[in-house]
Amino acid sequence: MTDSLTTDVLICGAGPAGLTLAIDLARRGVAFRLIDKAERPFQGSRGKGIQPRSLEVFEDLGVLAPMRAAGGPYPPVRNYGPDGTFEETAIGEGATPSPAEPYAAPLMLPQFLTETILRQRLAELDHAPEYGAELAGIDQDAEGVTATLTDGRAIHARWLVGADGGRSFVRHALNIDFPGKTMPGQAMVADTRLTGLSREAWHVFGTRETAQVSFCPLAGTDLFQIQGHAPADGEAGLTPEGLNALIRERTGRDDIVVQAVFWASVYGLNARLAERYRVGRVLLAGDAAHIHPPTGGQGLNTSIQDAYNLGWKLAAVLARAPERLIDTYEAERRPIAAGVLGLSTDLLAKAMTRDGMKRGREARQLDLGYQGSTLSMDLGRTPTLSAGDRAPDAPGHDPSGAPLRLFECLKGPHWTLLTYEAETPLAPRDGLMVVRIGADLIDDARHFRGAYGAKAGDLFLIRPDGYLAAVARADDAPALEAYLANVGL
Repeated sequence: MTDSLTTDVLICGAGPAGLTLAIDLARRGVAFRLIDKAERPFQGSRGKGIQPRSLEVFEDLGVLAPMRAAGGPYPPVRNYGPDGTFEETAIGEGATPSPAEPYAAPLMLPQFLTETILRQRLAELDHAPEYGAELAGIDQDAEGVTATLTDGRAIHARWLVGADGGRSFVRHALNIDFPGKTMPGQAMVADTRLTGLSREAWHVFGTRETAQVSFCPLAGTDLFQIQGHAPADGEAGLTPEGLNALIRERTGRDDIVVQAVFWASVYGLNARLAERYRVGRVLLAGDAAHIHPPTGGQGLNTSIQDAYNLGWKLAAVLARAPERLIDTYEAERRPIAAGVLGLSTDLLAKAMTRDGMKRGREARQLDLGYQGSTLSMDLGRTPTLSAGDRAPDAPGHDPSGAPLRLFECLKGPHWTLLTYEAETPLAPRDGLMVVRIGADLIDDARHFRGAYGAKAGDLFLIRPDGYLAAVARADDAPALEAYLANVGL
């Protein structure tokens, strides 16, 4: 990373949102700096579930293969009764891959491994986070932002993104309200090495009424994550001795023994949403904009997708797109966060019962979209898909007969125009790739036709973040040209 203290984008916070945004900007050639006030990378597993939609994002960013190699599937949830008998349920029932949805089930990957892989990808792009760099103040004008650090340095940026967590300095500096609710009580999480339990299940003891404790084997490690109601003495009780006493009390067993604690935290159960995501040239992303109960694996994933939505828009505006494009970030992402907060809260209540932690399709985030966005141009062309929907995958083959998926065509920072038995009515331009279904991607098995409801002459314009911008026909060319001009193409 350059030693210059002037850049286009300053990202504050090197967690999942900040790292995802940095990777997206790096592959687009945008100048940025990524800073974090911590002295070293986070070493815990506050988040451990990568939902199917985020797996698609990570495929595009070039990190899916190492994540799948490092992580693994969720084990069944084993709920124990007072007499020691148990029932097992799958955490994501009915999750079956399909041609349109290649990733159906969440991947378990502890957060510290997720962040390690993201940093490795960022290093491949010749960038790295700067740790021990803490904000002391923010000033901005119409041209950009000056961020002052506690060591006296000043960084001048055209845009600043606060991805600095639930206690965000950036959000506080902007005086943005963070309304919501804090649920009664406190919870604990601890990454531990223990004996006495098999790794073939997520072991759950007790209910809301009896003080719950659970033990989840963390994929990619030899650790178990302990979760449940916090001990009465708070974090002081999260030692091996304190946890072993708690375990005996809540499980009635003395054969489950914690040998070591590697990371632990006591936290309140909050559901909060920032009233605004933007003030001038400063934006919020991730936990700085929304914090969730940990149930359902929603917070980390929503943060990743904030960054994925914002990255291409910042790059476009820094090039030649109208600045109003940035306004669509809050308009698209804030309603999503509001809905996810409700889901996380519902799943929290469910997790405290014998129903356990079952998660339905809504937790996978594949159905989230931007149908009401000003970037979704509804021309009324197909009943199957609407502008703003997630663009489905479709396996086929290339002209040589080699397997080729539509997601492989979409991969990269470009916009994509799919033509179905049609010629493109648009002039060629940088940043727009044309894929001819039937010529470049051959759809013999009709997976594309089925998923997209395609008819001869249809055109599908797909955004860089994998959502449909428009379903059109050749006579819609003037509307498409005007649309592309408004996004910098």
